[in-house]
Amino acid sequence: MVSSKSNPSVLTISSPFVSCEYESTVNGLKYPETVKTDAPVLESETGFLNIGGCCITLIHQIKNRAEIRLCLREAVVDKTRKCVAVLIMIGTLIIFFIPPSGGLNREAIRVGALVLFSMGFWATGVLPEYLTALIFMLAGMIFKVAPAPVIFSGFFSGALWLVFGGLVIASAVKSTGFDQRLSGWLAAVPITSYAGIIGGMFLLTMLLSFFIPSTMGRVILLVPLATAMSDRLGLSADTGRKGMVLAATLGSFVPAAAVLPANVPNMVLAGAAETLYDLSFGYGTYLKLHYPVLGVMKGLVTVFLICRLFPDRIRPVSSPQGAATKPLGVSEMVLVVILSGTLLLWGTNFLHGVSPAWVALAAALFCMLPFTGIFPGGVFNQGINFGPFFYVGGVLRIVTLINRTGLGDFFGSRLIDLIGLQPGHDIRNFLSLCLVSTALSPLTTPPGVVAVLAPLSAKISTVTGFPLMTVLMTQVIGFSNVILPYHVPPIVVGLQVGGVSARDAARLTLSLCAASTFILMPINYLWWHWLGVFGP
Repeated sequence: MVSSKSNPSVLTISSPFVSCEYESTVNGLKYPETVKTDAPVLESETGFLNIGGCCITLIHQIKNRAEIRLCLREAVVDKTRKCVAVLIMIGTLIIFFIPPSGGLNREAIRVGALVLFSMGFWATGVLPEYLTALIFMLAGMIFKVAPAPVIFSGFFSGALWLVFGGLVIASAVKSTGFDQRLSGWLAAVPITSYAGIIGGMFLLTMLLSFFIPSTMGRVILLVPLATAMSDRLGLSADTGRKGMVLAATLGSFVPAAAVLPANVPNMVLAGAAETLYDLSFGYGTYLKLHYPVLGVMKGLVTVFLICRLFPDRIRPVSSPQGAATKPLGVSEMVLVVILSGTLLLWGTNFLHGVSPAWVALAAALFCMLPFTGIFPGGVFNQGINFGPFFYVGGVLRIVTLINRTGLGDFFGSRLIDLIGLQPGHDIRNFLSLCLVSTALSPLTTPPGVVAVLAPLSAKISTVTGFPLMTVLMTQVIGFSNVILPYHVPPIVVGLQVGGVSARDAARLTLSLCAASTFILMPINYLWWHWLGVFGP
């Protein structure tokens, strides 16, 4: 809280952590002579004020109380995050050393403790994401919670090498200046509002989901474009740039859940249905069930939330050296050929069967060849942030351990027992199944939701009276409802490449999750009821 006393030259600042007074002659206030405090507010003869060890501000540059409020808010948030991190550490230690109970062995309990540590520290952002992942790996090896091949299993996954390929491709686009050229072309589109450019970026991701059957592939292509567009349009690094990156990242995952071949969880679900129950999903049927709500309506809600949480305005700036109009350079032409081949192979995956991961890795290797000129000198070593590589490896490793120890099955079966499914209560059963899928996603990642719930779907169908296909389809609504960004690897990579913190992304994902749960899920039920998918 900021208030003025009876003497207008004295300003009082107070908060749960800070209480101080200062005077200044600037803007009608006297220059500070004393600082009274009951918290870490440091006085400096040079005119700096350090509030809560978090924010240092030149007092004579403070022009209004809004700046002071912002400074205090940052101090409070920083203190709160550190307090939460301490509580997470205490909880981790308590769980780690409790004896086996409740059907869980010591290995499962210790893995659960390490999962709590990793998820908590990723959510609070107290440590860099990759460092938390490496600590998880080290603790797992020291305390022998699993054999080394399991601890390092994330590095054997094709998804991780898709991340590596994506990081190299994204860096190549930036190194050659091709991102500036693309942003210049798109900037020529007559969109004059911030909401319009966010909506346009989201629409582009939705269109690409029909042609590029890889969420990671879309993220890899669009996030560098989003950052270049942000620079071209003069968007703020604190708001507009983050909004563009989030539009490109979430737009690559959220509406794609409604297009059958557009992401991995969809295909895992289709494969599980065919393997377990000999059921096949039709492309058109799947699209009709999900796209009106999960694709179109959820897309509109996402764009609205981005504009509300990360507001900005367009301030166009000139392109560097006419990047959009000068002829293509040799390195750019080579990159265009590589990208065209990559897109072609991704789009024809159903014909050749080569994993998108190996296509991306091959593209990355071509980019790294010296004769291409894409990475001159030491640009490769200096221009690529390999933090996401270790972070995603850590996320995949956690999923493997959760499945190996039975934690996913343990919590999944108990969640189903807890919600009390009953025949004849269609809307309650529908919402309960969607919420169970949503709750499991942070524990298992979206493909893991299918691994846990698909084997239970026949039993659920019997209890609820829903057709088996309907029970399986509720999982799509759940695993596309992102609570926190860390459990969706493509979102993680998009945030890392775009320079957006998990904490900022969590503001959006939590808001979107709430809107999806309380608004879109009931609408989805009405849509499905109109289609008659709940049976006679």
